[in-house]
Amino acid sequence: RLNLVLATRSGIFAPFHNLGLVIIDEEQDPAYKQDQVPHYNSREVAFLRVNLKKARLIMGSGSPSLESLYSARGGKIKYIACPRKKDFPEVKIIDLKHLPFRDRKKNFIFSKILEDAIYTVLNAKGKVLLFLNRKGFATFASCNTCGLPLECPRCNINLAYHFKENILNCPYCNFKMPAPKICPSCNAGYIKYTGLGTEKIESELSRIFAQARIKRLEAQDYCDLKDIDIVVATSSIIKQTDYRFDLIGVLNIDNSLNRIDFRSSEKAFDLLVGLTRLTDKKIVIQTLLAHHHCFKALLNKDINMFYDEELRQRKQLYLPPYRHIVLVKLRGKNEERVKETSYALFERLNKGNKNKGIKIISVNPGQPSKLRGSFYWQILISSAAPLKITKFLKIHLK
Repeated sequence: RLNLVLATRSGIFAPFHNLGLVIIDEEQDPAYKQDQVPHYNSREVAFLRVNLKKARLIMGSGSPSLESLYSARGGKIKYIACPRKKDFPEVKIIDLKHLPFRDRKKNFIFSKILEDAIYTVLNAKGKVLLFLNRKGFATFASCNTCGLPLECPRCNINLAYHFKENILNCPYCNFKMPAPKICPSCNAGYIKYTGLGTEKIESELSRIFAQARIKRLEAQDYCDLKDIDIVVATSSIIKQTDYRFDLIGVLNIDNSLNRIDFRSSEKAFDLLVGLTRLTDKKIVIQTLLAHHHCFKALLNKDINMFYDEELRQRKQLYLPPYRHIVLVKLRGKNEERVKETSYALFERLNKGNKNKGIKIISVNPGQPSKLRGSFYWQILISSAAPLKITKFLKIHLK
């Protein structure tokens, strides 16, 4: 007889007959949502199960999801804020738009302010973390003569270059190919690599700080920091809560903020809050969006400042948690057929929509539009009543 189950997201379906308590750690993590059949969100299933079984639910988070915070402010759930055990670190925002002209003209990676901060910490025998949430050496490869971009044949996504293995890799389907020495289109002998990855950061650090001991971490492997001066890492470092650094430098966080996703600010803020747990001294953030409310909240050491502004914007734009968004995806091997079917379905849904509470917003190519050999289009629908929109879709998709 089981008394306790420790599991991943699918564990929420464990067949307990006398369920008493469900605990969801880091409830804001998007990994709890399953985007493939069967579609579900472990957090929503947990709410359903505890209500049916008259059990209790505890959700823990360093930066709660907006849905949970909205429910707490509405009195549906109880919110208890736990104070930080250590001091909040000093946050320094470097506005890359206001750097000296000579710095902007050259293709630099580290601003002079960040470079000096790293020197200071290394001279004091401290530890430095440089955070960049992109693996590899370069994120874009193209012919310098004809301009042909090297893309994944299955996804039409730019291939990332990995210097150590000398391969080009697709971040979506894991397609790999040896890095070509000549252009496959015009036979020119020079392939240009641009964009930043953790390998390139490691290479540049080795050039500037030649005496420093540098380690690159891209997985959740534990390493001893005693013999390391500078760590270059992706988001996996946030899970290692026993690490402590004297300085954290955040590079290219704008990539997270500029994604085509209404939750992009929320996800970027979650990353930054996770990084603040790894230091109680100093964080330096390089950005072109210095006035974003994500950074203002960190500067003022008040996460509620971020949530207040984010909820205000979501309310203005009729986005969750104020309304429900449904994404109807269509896929197929023939791009033109998928497009025609998507437009036909879009028109049919509009004609069949007699409910003023349901809004058929748009029909667009998917993000990405091609994935693993299939083309994707999507229809976006908005409603305040999830039961009505479910009934509506069941009728029209049958």
